[in-house]
Amino acid sequence: MRDPEPCRIKRTEEQRDLMDENEVEKEKISQKSRITCQQCGKSFTRKPSLEIHMRIHTGEKPFTCDQCGKCFKRKEHLKVHMNVHTGEKPFTCDQCGKSFTQYVNFKRHMNVHTGEKPFTCDQCGKSFSLQRTLKLHMIIHTGEKLYECDQCGKTFMFASALKIHLNVHTKDKPHSCSSCGKRFSLLRYLKLHQKTHAGVKNHMCFECDRTFVRAPYLKRHQRIHTGEKPYMCSHCNKTFTDSGDLKKHEMIHTGEKPYMCLHCNKTFSQAVHMKTHERTHTGEKPYHCTACGKTFTDSSTLRKHAKTHIK
Repeated sequence: MRDPEPCRIKRTEEQRDLMDENEVEKEKISQKSRITCQQCGKSFTRKPSLEIHMRIHTGEKPFTCDQCGKCFKRKEHLKVHMNVHTGEKPFTCDQCGKSFTQYVNFKRHMNVHTGEKPFTCDQCGKSFSLQRTLKLHMIIHTGEKLYECDQCGKTFMFASALKIHLNVHTKDKPHSCSSCGKRFSLLRYLKLHQKTHAGVKNHMCFECDRTFVRAPYLKRHQRIHTGEKPYMCSHCNKTFTDSGDLKKHEMIHTGEKPYMCLHCNKTFSQAVHMKTHERTHTGEKPYHCTACGKTFTDSSTLRKHAKTHIK
């Protein structure tokens, strides 16, 4: 009796060949039936998908919110947006109960609990939970400064830094201390200042037991004990314990004077010098002698005057 096995194998190979041919034919038919975008070459199997895609090129936004008039390219985007008006937050964290209007925000939030940081910097290996945070971090390595002040031409890496800088020119200080009336350009500066009234100093130097309101102040202070001066001038190699001191020093070399008096346009390298100068225009004398009540425009003049009372 003949062994039927070879015949069976041959038949299987033929079937495979036939299946391969069918797959190739199906792929050809599929390629023929695909619709291609004439703008960017991307192809789609369905005409409605191409129509939606074309809105990227045309800018068409046919779906309008009847509450605020904002327009959207896709119906589902409008649906998600409506949660802003209805207050509906369908995505709830099972760890802390916090709710979100959009799934993407909910997913980002979950990284807080899981500790997951899927976005890694290929320059230094630091990881981030959000892609946008990684993009901001990458600017540190590139040194790119895209944000320019239209008042003085100074450039910044971050939009937030430019926003803070603009207060130098506008003098806008909307946040006021309820204890002493001192005003601040940013809320976080006010909160830090208020700790001086409350006497809250959580950060202690273990060398001398001196306490500080903020950890950076403690770190800067500790360099007095260690002798560390990590900031070096690129012009003369002089070193400094604080980055702010380095910036002030470098202006000696560059001649930069970014602070301008609004009354006479005189410029200064330091904000404190400009403020003292402006008092010559305003007549303000915030420093007063506790012995005789005489007032002064700056603290150094007050100190000199106070010595006249010492016998």
